[in-house]
Amino acid sequence: MASEPIYRITFFNQGQVYEIYARHVFQSDLWGFLEVEEFIFGERSQMIVDPAEEKLKNEFADIKRSFIPMQSIVRIDEVEKEGACKVTEAPSGSNIRAFPFPSMASGKPVSD
Repeated sequence: MASEPIYRITFFNQGQVYEIYARHVFQSDLWGFLEVEEFIFGERSQMIVDPAEEKLKNEFADIKRSFIPMQSIVRIDEVEKEGACKVTEAPSGSNIRAFPFPSMASGKPVSD
């Protein structure tokens, strides 16, 4: 029997690019969101501690499931094993942007 797949999820959040690893990724029942469950972080027994990964580990410590807006997703890859989670600043002038999404507050899309 094959082991459970591991996914690397890269998404854009508040001017930063997050790269996290999880065991379960699927479309949410909440319209426009992706559900991510069972986050995977590096072992605490390592001699060297990566501050960026520790920040993410603390941010997602008590979270059972995260709902990420679909327009924020940059990429999802199935990988053989987890790597280091990281947060990087999105460089100015880069082509990484949140996907524009029409407002549905009034029940109909708002045109620009």
